[in-house]
Amino acid sequence: MTKRNIIKKAVVRTQGRGTALFGLYDVRRRARKKKDECFTALLHHVTIDLLEQSFRELRKDAATGVDEVTWHEYNRQLMKWLPDLLERVHSGRYRALPTRRTYIDKEDGSKRALGITAIDDKIVQQAVSTILSQIYETDFNGFSYGFRKGRSQHNALDALYTGITRKRIKWILDADIQGFFDNINHEMLMDFIKKRVGDKRILRLINKWLKTGYIEEGRQIRLEKGTPQGSVISPFLGNVFLHYVLDLWINQWRRTKAKGDVIVVRFADDFVVGFQYHDEAQQFIKELNLRLKVFELNLHPEKTRLIEFGRYAETNRRQRNEGKPETFDFLGFTHSCSKNRKGYFTVKRITKKKKFKKKLKEVKEELRKRMHAKFEKTAKWLRSVIVGHQNYYAVPGNMKAVKEFYTQVIRAWLKMLRRRSQKGRNLTWERYRRKTEWLIPRPRLKHPFPNKRFDARNLR
Repeated sequence: MTKRNIIKKAVVRTQGRGTALFGLYDVRRRARKKKDECFTALLHHVTIDLLEQSFRELRKDAATGVDEVTWHEYNRQLMKWLPDLLERVHSGRYRALPTRRTYIDKEDGSKRALGITAIDDKIVQQAVSTILSQIYETDFNGFSYGFRKGRSQHNALDALYTGITRKRIKWILDADIQGFFDNINHEMLMDFIKKRVGDKRILRLINKWLKTGYIEEGRQIRLEKGTPQGSVISPFLGNVFLHYVLDLWINQWRRTKAKGDVIVVRFADDFVVGFQYHDEAQQFIKELNLRLKVFELNLHPEKTRLIEFGRYAETNRRQRNEGKPETFDFLGFTHSCSKNRKGYFTVKRITKKKKFKKKLKEVKEELRKRMHAKFEKTAKWLRSVIVGHQNYYAVPGNMKAVKEFYTQVIRAWLKMLRRRSQKGRNLTWERYRRKTEWLIPRPRLKHPFPNKRFDARNLR
């Protein structure tokens, strides 16, 4: 009889309402009403509908884990494999597979370890993350933007711009936690989760994903600390950990100890704090270091800086003969002090140089590989690259950099086409532009002014 309960679909109360999140609305409503309640029965919300929805939310082109099953292969056997996965989860027979370890290059030249999860684990992790998000979305602070539904990098950038231009901010702390995902203490993390989650079956699943470890060079290595970057549930667990370690502490600090204005914007482990007074900023850094050490974390010594920034920074530095105000990087943009056409202070945001050069290099290398590919196929790929770049970086004040990227990519493709054969030398710029003008859109602004969009999202 209990097996029928997990297969049975919920009744839809309205015409446009799905069944996957049907029971979770009550969980969210109760979590918002009772901030200290611990939920002891959650696994029954993992239904066949939720697993299917979780599968559809996964990336179709993602790399395969140790099971070597792609999204498309799983999709062909979906109606056969999902019920079996559901039964294994509810009966306790589900076993998490270790992740496949791979490495990617970082900006500083070092390597970042990624853990590629098996597709069964991805589906269950996505489902559990969806359930727990209904609870924690009512707890998370407003200045936390990383990996949350309805919030993006541009929302974080809007909040940062609005806070600097509207508050009396004179100092900026650009902070980064060193190796955050690799140094999360498992016991502390589980203690934080137990404050709101009392379902032992959910806790057992999370513990499995933390302890399973990874496979590298044929050997399985268990994890004693940290969560594998690249797994579906790691960003959510990171948000929960930082909520208790950082967010709640910062809120209390600026309410009880700060006398001037303080703004905070956090995206995952990368966060920016703005201060009105220099002495308060220095006091905050000292106490922040002590706070993080309690939870076995440290600020990155090279990526963490306190700089003078704001509407009076240029004047104050000129009086001290210290040159222009320093800049800081956040979410792919370099932020600097500037003035608009009317002469008022504004924060100028341009594409980070390392990001610009890295992306341009990747495009040129791919164009070399596609030198002899069909013109229309390459044009379709190049269109997706340029449109994706514009969708992120085409913000007010950054159009010069966006146009520069567009121009260099277009010229690089022309150079490749001319090298295809001897006849390619006859391809003039005018002829080339006529062929590509209707295929690849010209640069144009994609985002409104940040304070306008911030006000629209936060009507209060």
